[in-house]
Amino acid sequence: MIDEILAYNKRFVESGAYRQFQTSKYPDKKIAILTCMDTRLVELLPAALGIRNGDVKMIKNAGGMITGPFDSAVRSLLVGIVELGVTEVMVIGHTDCGVAGINAEMMIQHLIQRGVSQDHIDMMRYCGIDFTEWLRGFDSVECSVHETVDLLRNHPLMPPDVTINGYVIDTDTGALTPLE
Repeated sequence: MIDEILAYNKRFVESGAYRQFQTSKYPDKKIAILTCMDTRLVELLPAALGIRNGDVKMIKNAGGMITGPFDSAVRSLLVGIVELGVTEVMVIGHTDCGVAGINAEMMIQHLIQRGVSQDHIDMMRYCGIDFTEWLRGFDSVECSVHETVDLLRNHPLMPPDVTINGYVIDTDTGALTPLE
C-alpha cells in the first residue's frame, strides 16, 4: 500500500496539483483544533466546519485527549498560540470514539500479544511511566472534552487571552454540539 501512495505522490507533484493547497504557515482563521485521529474525521470535520487548507492548525491524536500537562498536544497548541497567531482553541471530541472504554491493562495485554516484552513494560514502569494515565480512555466523550478544556484553560503556560471551548461532532452527520 505504501508503494501505491508513493507512486500517487510522484504523479501529484509532477502534475502540479499541489499548487491549489499552497498557503502560509499562519492559520487564516487564527484557530487551533485539537481532535481525534479517527478516519471518519479526515474529510468530514473540515467539510462540516467549512475550513480549508491554511485556515486552522489541526492537532490530532487518539481521542483528541491531553494525557498530561506537558504532552505533545499541549506543546503543539502553545507553539500555535505563541508563534503562529492562534487566538482560539476548539477541542472537538466525536461520537462512537474508539478510545471510549479502553484501559491501560487491556492495551498492555494487547501489546504483549503483539510481541512487546513484559520486561520492556516493566522497565518503563520502573522509569516512571504511569500506564494507567498514559494509555487511558474515557467513558463519556463529553466528560473527556470537558476535562481537556479545563486542563487547557487552567494550564500555567496558557496565555489568558486565548479562548478555549469544547464540542462534540457527530461522525454520521457532522453536526457540531457546543459543550458548556
